[in-house]
Amino acid sequence: QVHLVESGGGLVQAGGSLRLSCAASGSIFSINVMGWYRQAPGKQRELVGVIVGGGTTNYADSVKGRFTISRDGAKNTMYLQMNSLKPEDTAVYYCNLAQVGRQYWGQGTQVTVSS
Repeated sequence: QVHLVESGGGLVQAGGSLRLSCAASGSIFSINVMGWYRQAPGKQRELVGVIVGGGTTNYADSVKGRFTISRDGAKNTMYLQMNSLKPEDTAVYYCNLAQVGRQYWGQGTQVTVSS
């Protein structure tokens, strides 16, 4: 079993920055994919970006150049550095881990960007 806990959300003005963290615990394998998703009110959950075991990252077009995903393998923690935030980035942000054909989700953390 895997347990994911997000932290770091909050309220920020447009143009500001936030860093989210996702701490993973449990049976974590070296070969996995971790990612960030977000869900705005009234919208479907969407992919923000992913990071694979070797450190390769991919991002949604809407956040490219503004958001950066990284991970600390020793701490089993993934980060999402969000810069130049926009009101449309307002959403609940979820951490995801996929391994051995299963997916795990965190409880989510709210990010609100005021204009």
